[in-house]
Parts: sequence; C-alpha cells; structure tokens
Amino acid sequence: MIASIFFSFWFFAPAGFANLLAFASGKISFLKKLNYPVDCFKTFRGKRILGSHKTIRGFVVAILAGIFGCYLEIFLYGIFPWIRTMVPVDYSTVQPILLGTLLGLGALTGDSVKSFFKRQMEIPPGKSWFPFDQIDYIVGGVVFSLFYIRLSLVEYVILFIVWFLIHPFATFVGYLFKLRHKPL
Repeated sequence: MIASIFFSFWFFAPAGFANLLAFASGKISFLKKLNYPVDCFKTFRGKRILGSHKTIRGFVVAILAGIFGCYLEIFLYGIFPWIRTMVPVDYSTVQPILLGTLLGLGALTGDSVKSFFKRQMEIPPGKSWFPFDQIDYIVGGVVFSLFYIRLSLVEYVILFIVWFLIHPFATFVGYLFKLRHKPL
C-alpha cells in the first residue's frame, strides 16, 4: 500500500506542481506581460467565459512546471534504485516534454472548465466550491495523461484520494505564504 501511495504522489506531482505554480505565478513581476486572459474577454450568456484569473501566464507556467517536474522525476528515477521498485512505470522511457505538457495543461484545463461552470453559477472567484475546487485539476490531469500513460483503475482511485487530501494542505500553505486570502 505504501508503494501505491508513493506512486500516486510521484506520478501526479508534476500536475500538482503545475497547478500550484500557475497560481503563484501571478506574484512574479517579469511574467506580467503574459497576464492576458485565456478567454480573450469573450462572454457566454452575458458572463465572461473564464474571467481575468485564467491567464496565458498561468498556462505557460503550468506547462513548464509539468515538464520540469517530469525531467526531475526521470533524473531521480535513474539515480535512486529504490524509486524504481516503487514506481510501476519505466521512467527511463517516458518523454518528459509530452507527459509534463499533458499533466500541466490537463491540470489547468480542468481548473478552467470548473471555473466556467462556477462563473455561470455566479460563484465569485476565490469562493470555495466543494468538492469541485479540490478535484478539478486532478480530473483534468488524469484525463489528459490518459493520452500517453494508462494506469490501473486502483492506481487512479488511490491517486484521486491522495491528491484530494493534499489539496487542503497545499491551500493552507499558500495562505501562510500570503498567496491566498483564506486558509481553505
């Protein structure tokens, strides 16, 4: 069971990292040039499709973070034999640009789809929408990664549980570092 939990954390870490850094990238001044909304100010039923919080900057950072995360995993997989015993995917054959892009883009796309529905229901940005705020990036990252790597149903269930439980902790850490206005 420990190996399964480790693998679920390992496999999805680039997506989690991408989701976190996309959010935090708003605080980085030299990235302000990419602060253009993905929805290009378009509306649907009189409301912005995604709003100003979903930016090209966030997507670019998420993809780069996902790629970096995969490169780091491949490096660690190669130098630590114990990781190879815990991870059922042969990371020496993984294409980091492809998997990192799918995980990073998937995480942000999942978040954007949720934001579309949140906006249509007139739930303000930053207001919690349980459980969708906790699962959006997981669903997106899993769906996109299916195009490259398929895990077993049990592995997906464990991944979902592990990352669902990580989300409140990560949100609280973001609050401590003044990246969020509310602790949860």
